[in-house]
Amino acid sequence: MEIYFILVILILGLILTGAFFPTWTPGIKGKNSVRVYEQVSINGAKHQLMIRGVDKNNPILVFVHGGPGCSEIPYVRKYQDILEQKFTIVHYDQRGTGKSYHFFEDYSNLSPELLTDDLIALTRYIRKRFGKDKVLLAGHSFGSYVGMLAAAKAPENYIAYIGIGQVSNFNESETDSLNYCIEEANKAGNKDDIANLEKIRSQVEKGDSFVPRNYIQKYGGGSRLIDEDGLYKGYRTNREYNLLDRVRLNLGVKKSEVMIGDLLQNSLPSLVKKLEIPCYFHMGQYDYKTSSKAAKNYFDSITSPEKEFILYSESAHYPQFEEKEKFAEWLIKKFSN
Repeated sequence: MEIYFILVILILGLILTGAFFPTWTPGIKGKNSVRVYEQVSINGAKHQLMIRGVDKNNPILVFVHGGPGCSEIPYVRKYQDILEQKFTIVHYDQRGTGKSYHFFEDYSNLSPELLTDDLIALTRYIRKRFGKDKVLLAGHSFGSYVGMLAAAKAPENYIAYIGIGQVSNFNESETDSLNYCIEEANKAGNKDDIANLEKIRSQVEKGDSFVPRNYIQKYGGGSRLIDEDGLYKGYRTNREYNLLDRVRLNLGVKKSEVMIGDLLQNSLPSLVKKLEIPCYFHMGQYDYKTSSKAAKNYFDSITSPEKEFILYSESAHYPQFEEKEKFAEWLIKKFSN
């Protein structure tokens, strides 16, 4: 009996250690380097920031993560090592996401508009903290929805907008994704998948539903050159998150689902048709989480002082990770000092 009691105590000890283990982001070599990992009050809510770069005088690049509710902080470091040499990289967990999720807070008011205001307030904070007139803004997936709204609403903060896995017309994009998954399922002879996907065709084509992401991932529309499941292992293994943060993350994803209706009802092309700053879309050719074809159609309709559509021939939804050298080369050539 005593041995079982000891085992229970040990297990509880391990759980508590994992839950409250200190979190940090590793240091960076360089006499003028910057490494920040802290909570900051932004627009009335505490947000987790991760800021990294070899030289804090370099141009600043603010990344807006996807989801809703899917932080990229726990796994992004290994994909931005080249960029950290030439830029100061800012990541943050959006309100109600990951380490920015706070127990017992009310998140029923979450909306893309609120997250947009958070992003604009955070940008102003970063500009003031580092003494910069403007920063670069990059949004990935759902973050590209928020990013576009911020770029349109407060262009004075930004040098340029960079959309990665850019959200566009949801109806068009999801229909592309559905047809792609059915085509690939047909090639593989997966009749059950075809039947299940055809059942939701009318909902998807009417713009009432998303294609289940497990099908898109299964048929290569999520990632090609990296293991998408491997990304999420970072939540368990990297230093930036502990066990309690993973609980926060899961709860935040659930709370963020309140925004799904907003996204379906308010397609981005109806909200942002013009940007006063340069606009660049980076899309993977095989992206069927946010269809590259739909993104190109949206891109063609946007008015901007300068714009460019960059297609990554080997990537899906994560070209900044899957072909990180190509992404870094473009960014450094375009914006590095």
